Amino acid sequence: MHLVITGDGSHTLFVPELNEHYHSTFGALTESLVVFIRSGLDTFSPGKALTVFEIGFGTGLNALLTCVTAMEKKLKIQYYSLEKYPIPANLYTQLNYPLLMHAAGDTDGWLLAMHQAPWNENREITPGFSLHKINRSLSGFEPAFSCDLIYFDAFAPDKQPEMWSLEIFAQLYQCLNPEGLLTTYCVKGSVKRMLKSAGFTIEKLPGPPGKREILRGRKL
Repeated sequence: MHLVITGDGSHTLFVPELNEHYHSTFGALTESLVVFIRSGLDTFSPGKALTVFEIGFGTGLNALLTCVTAMEKKLKIQYYSLEKYPIPANLYTQLNYPLLMHAAGDTDGWLLAMHQAPWNENREITPGFSLHKINRSLSGFEPAFSCDLIYFDAFAPDKQPEMWSLEIFAQLYQCLNPEGLLTTYCVKGSVKRMLKSAGFTIEKLPGPPGKREILRGRKL
């Protein structure tokens, strides 16, 4: 893997074995803001206590943006993140997200703390944000928690088809609390059909640069 600068100046990673990037090359930071924060986290009222479940910790970008949003909106967030292949320190220590976010607080220190936090343990990063990273794949995983919001940020279906199955979406649906949300960048017809079959009510929303639409599922 190696670092790549995307269209908005933020980093992503390129994986030669998959011929795939972790984020949109049009803008990693912008994509995460649109898909997961504005279309997901920002729909919840300020001051709430929420549980967020992320599929794919990756570079930690979604977690960092969620931590910053928690501080700004006075949210109390318990954040679970699943990742089978953690990125090495020589890469995560170079990520430039804190430089571009212009947020109050020690975002550089928070990102480093997230990557260095022990796996399979809960760790408070800020008073409003606790992180529990889980070092395993999603297949066969049975969460011992319920959640209000799911960030489904796996690699694309043609790169990682085992992550995009009806069985997995049905499992995630059961994990969600009533009125819970699942957001993802993928709007393939097969994904929409699987989400509907799993019980989600789905809607298409405007996407980030380079992508016309994204997908949001709701558990009614």
